[in-house]
Amino acid sequence: MQIEIICTGDEVLTGKIVNSNFSYISQKLEDVGLGVRWGTVVGDDREALLEAFTRAGARADAVVVNGGLGPTVDDLSQEIAASAAGVDLVLNETWLARMEERFRLRSRIMPPNNRKQAMLPQGAEMLDNPIGTACGFALDIGRARFFFTPGVPRELHRMLEEQVIPRLLARSGTPGVIHLKRFHSYGLGESHADALLSGIERLVPDGSVKLGFRAHYPQLETKLTVRGADRADVARKLAPVEAELRRRLGNFILAEDDETLEGNILRALASSGFTLAAVETFTGGQIAARIAPLPGADAVFRRGLVARDLAQINAALGLDGGGAFTLEAAEHVAKAARLTAGGSHALAVLVMLDDGGDRIEFGGTIFIAIAAPAGTVTRRTRIVGGREWVRLGAVELGLDCLRRHLLGLPVDERIDFEKA
Repeated sequence: MQIEIICTGDEVLTGKIVNSNFSYISQKLEDVGLGVRWGTVVGDDREALLEAFTRAGARADAVVVNGGLGPTVDDLSQEIAASAAGVDLVLNETWLARMEERFRLRSRIMPPNNRKQAMLPQGAEMLDNPIGTACGFALDIGRARFFFTPGVPRELHRMLEEQVIPRLLARSGTPGVIHLKRFHSYGLGESHADALLSGIERLVPDGSVKLGFRAHYPQLETKLTVRGADRADVARKLAPVEAELRRRLGNFILAEDDETLEGNILRALASSGFTLAAVETFTGGQIAARIAPLPGADAVFRRGLVARDLAQINAALGLDGGGAFTLEAAEHVAKAARLTAGGSHALAVLVMLDDGGDRIEFGGTIFIAIAAPAGTVTRRTRIVGGREWVRLGAVELGLDCLRRHLLGLPVDERIDFEKA
């Protein structure tokens, strides 16, 4: 099936906002085996929108349009869709009542311009939006079925999952059930993971298992998309491929599906009655920021110490010593943080940056220490690629070392991103 995505709005066209909705829609469609053939961005211009809708309707089988469903004068999707389909706009009484009730429940009076959001092209199929005032709709234009979705990301996500993708799958004639299994890893580049998993799809010879990757440094998402006649068939096909993937990626798998690295760390700490303190430089407190807000973290996370240099850390922890970053310094800091916080574990991530301006060869040496009741483990490595690359890598490496330590795995396994 030939699919096009059209994103609308002057802010998107001019780059004032990042077009993250396009990547989200495209990725979600790819996850269920629906590839996107074209992507178009159009501003809030009647003539340009009409041309884009007409062109898409002539070449695509299905089109997902994002944006332009709001109550203001520059929201034009309903109007132009009706023009492209050669029909009138009509009031959808059902959606109007839903909007009025939503405002009433919030003790507000619905502004008159919101009525515009209930004006849909005649014959359009309404797509429910349970968390917003912009209903979506589906309509045939030319040879294609168009699906109009709101620009607010959380509303788009809900509508895409519940309304649009099931209809697209039905139109594509895709039989049975599609299941997406995801594995998140740190330390493997995409090409390395691809080489490690070479031939894994052939464990199911009918071609119903597809391997894919999504790299978003510092993590890599490895995806298995499985088609089957029913859930039992999907589970049967997935089992050998999943087992082999786990064997090949091994310790690098840090989370699965909707799990997160920090969530699994918190779960491991809480299940053993452990507590944690964190000390970090250069990271902007991102280690603490990823753990502290999680549900249940208040019983586990004891302290977060963020400083610019080692002298500040030593002063805060009551330690003597100079300001030189070394593995021994990281070990002393982790031990002191554990004692002063009264916790079972402490993680210290200290980064010694290169001198000079930001550049591709700019790097930093990272010193990691984890203090625990049974002793302290350490790791030293170097990452290059610019300041942000180093910062993201230091945070991820520190958290992953803690995960490995809690699970009894080696913390010094070499990663693709470190420089010898």
